Amino acid sequence: MKLSLAIVALALAIPGANYAQDSTAVSTGTYPNTFSSGSANVSPFTNQSKRFNDWSISVGAGVPLLQSADLTSIKNGNGKNLFGYSAYVSIDKAITHAFGINLQYDRGETRQGWFNTKDAAPDATAVGARTQYDAISILGDINFSNLLRRVDNHSTYRWALHGYAGVGTIAYRAYQKDSKGQRLMTEVKPFKLGSMFMQAGAGLKFKVNRRIDLEGRLMYVVTGDDEFDGGGDAYSAINKRSEQVSDNFFNATLGLSIKLGKHESHLMWHDPLQEIYYKLDVLANKNQDIEVCKKGDADNDGVCDDWDRQLDTPAGARVDGAGVALDTDLDGVIDLYDKCVTVPGPVENNGCPTTNTGPVIETETKLEGIEFDLNSDRILPSNTPILNNAVNYINSSNGSYSVIGATDTRGTDAYNQKLSQRRANNVKNYLIKNGVQNGKLNAVGKGEKDLKYPECEPATKCPEWKNRANRRVYFEAK
Repeated sequence: MKLSLAIVALALAIPGANYAQDSTAVSTGTYPNTFSSGSANVSPFTNQSKRFNDWSISVGAGVPLLQSADLTSIKNGNGKNLFGYSAYVSIDKAITHAFGINLQYDRGETRQGWFNTKDAAPDATAVGARTQYDAISILGDINFSNLLRRVDNHSTYRWALHGYAGVGTIAYRAYQKDSKGQRLMTEVKPFKLGSMFMQAGAGLKFKVNRRIDLEGRLMYVVTGDDEFDGGGDAYSAINKRSEQVSDNFFNATLGLSIKLGKHESHLMWHDPLQEIYYKLDVLANKNQDIEVCKKGDADNDGVCDDWDRQLDTPAGARVDGAGVALDTDLDGVIDLYDKCVTVPGPVENNGCPTTNTGPVIETETKLEGIEFDLNSDRILPSNTPILNNAVNYINSSNGSYSVIGATDTRGTDAYNQKLSQRRANNVKNYLIKNGVQNGKLNAVGKGEKDLKYPECEPATKCPEWKNRANRRVYFEAK
């Protein structure tokens, strides 16, 4: 029976795993306001736009204590304190930063009564019992720390309080032992009406690193069955002593969660209010007034419609203070669509000169468009045309080049150094994959020490488009 339960649990888990998807940084086509939290591609928590890992696997072990029953685990006149054992494994899916769903399998044994059933009965009146159980349940997971987090947004976010509640099916075998020996009293099969149960409780999580969380849980399990404690049927000599109709137990466990996916952060550890509160606090400390757009911001370019001179700015285009899309080389092609940002060229040639001079990649300005989302090393689809031009140029030249990665000023120096190196490596690998010789390229990460806009230290001093420009990769000829 227990083996079949494990097979059923695996069968239930496989369909959910087939739909598992890493959160992927996908541009929603909108360019957010300066005061929106997160990166320049801020988007709601939807299946079409995610930037976080949202799947994990949890395992743990602990001690179940049968207390709300005729035979109990903790001494209350019945004899010794008896401790059982339990273990669980679950597949966890985060729906939002504050709510998730877990498919959980539990297995354990409660011990209750006057003595441990492994020992001999001390006298003719003493009764001991043990119950071996297997359970499968669906649990709702509420992250109270994210749900209620409103003020203290400057502390390191390493602890989180979670609440769990759900229903499932439980199968068990209850044994009773007295001076006459041990015998099976009750056996309940899974997936029947009488095998339904409920459990609810709380857990305190500690974030060890981006991959592992530790968690202590205390769950209360309602079996809905008066025979779970091994006392026999409801009208037996043991169970008729009280009006108890459900044998319930506490289950205290310690476990860990392994977060799956390629992103730096898990959705349940994302605090969407932290960054925006920080920015508002900075402005308040500087006694600056926050201007509210009375007429809104129709094109989401960060400039209120009250003084926006271009109300239909294309999504993703950087603008000046009047809301007009930037055109650095004044050739009539805005920087968003200009393949040669600093060299004038006709519209029909994507803003590049028609003379066959090849792309100018010896300087940083050629790779103006190779920018990255916050906390991401993923090459955006909008960058691939520029990188493909770079492939052709490098292959036609005799020189070699350094691929240099950089970040903005958010995060620690050590983290930014690693992130910039990953960005440079990804661009280098893309070029090699598309035909560039490995010996012509060298990837270098400079972290936050190579800002395009040095005035963005800290990042809160600048609008988001400047911070995004600092998160870049460019080439230098050796």
